Parts: sequence; structure tokens; C-alpha cells
Amino acid sequence: MVIAQTYKEIEIDLGKISLKGNLRLADHPKGIILFSHGSGSSRLSIRNNYVASLLVEQGFSSLLFDLLSTKEDMIYENRFDIELLTERLVQVTKWSMKYDEIKKLPIGYFGASTGAASALSAAAKMGKTIKAVVSRGGRPDLAMPILKDVKTPTLLIVGGNDDVVIELNKKAKAVIEGICELKIVEGATHLFAEAGKLEIVSKLTAEWFDKYLKK
Repeated sequence: MVIAQTYKEIEIDLGKISLKGNLRLADHPKGIILFSHGSGSSRLSIRNNYVASLLVEQGFSSLLFDLLSTKEDMIYENRFDIELLTERLVQVTKWSMKYDEIKKLPIGYFGASTGAASALSAAAKMGKTIKAVVSRGGRPDLAMPILKDVKTPTLLIVGGNDDVVIELNKKAKAVIEGICELKIVEGATHLFAEAGKLEIVSKLTAEWFDKYLKK
């Protein structure tokens, strides 16, 4: 079954700054997924957009947005400032809770690479507001000090050939006190660039949100 959807580019006005976002709206959506991209990436991430396009087919609306303004992104260190990126994700989450077309939807986070750290940190800060988190090839270890406060059901997806990141995710999983599962996609490297691997990521992600993204 094909889910009807709407795609549009939006401006996210946070007062002092305005961020660009891509909003996909599913017809009769089950929830809204906010994407937190990795360092050096943006709302235009090919892989995140691919996952978002598959998620909308499963009935999940999504918002991909630039975590940093153009001026902020010129400062290289900002891309790895987890505290700054976390606060930005929190701000956009609160903005989304007032945006007419999505404000009543349960919220989930999808974090990729370093974006997983800001997603988990923001989930810890937002508490029960965030219903579920999925990390793709993530670096949750970058948020290690706050992981013990993460109570949101969390799925960690790592490529089977991404040895170092697998170990970092295992260490993170041991610290997270809430529901947390680690899924290893065999034959996939860090970016899941191999044929069919992002489809597996999308399937695992949709199943996780189906299970936990409840009002």
C-alpha cells in the first residue's frame, strides 16, 4: 500500500536564528521523526533522506533540518559540539510541538553518526516527550556522561564490518538504563553504502517506531 505524502521545504524560526528544513508529511501519520545528522552533513544527506522516504511509506512523517546556521557551520568545531547540537535539537523539538501540521504527533529521533549523540542527549533532556530513538552507525559514546539518564526506548543499528563502532555501541548500551537493543547489519560498513543495507536499516527503524512511537 502506498501512503499519500506531502513534501515541502520550510524555515524553522528559532528567534535568533532560522534553520532550513525538509518536511515529509504522511497521510494520517503515526508520528513525526526528527533527524539529527552527523558532522559535516545536513538536511540534504542522501542516506537520511533515503531512510526518511522509506519511513513515510510506512506512515511516519519526518523532519530533516540543518542543526547549524550557515554562519555557525563555518566554525568547524561546532560540528562536533555535542552540547550545542543537543540544545539545537531540543529547540527544534519544541518548535515542532507548536507547528500546526505536526504538533499533535508523537515524536521520535533518528540520529546518524555523531548525530546519535545529540539525539540521545536531547532524549534525556526531553524525557517522556520523546517516545523512541534510533541510531544508525551512531556514536552514542560521545554522549556517555548523560546516557544513564536515557529512559527512551533506543535502537542502536551498526554495520557488521564497522568493528570499532560496534564496540563503542556495546559500551553505550551497557550504560543506558532504559529499553535498548543493538542490531548488527551483517556485511555493512559504517555508511551502509552496500546494496540493500539501508533498506534493512529502514525496516528495523520502522518496526521500532511502530512498537514504541505511541501517544
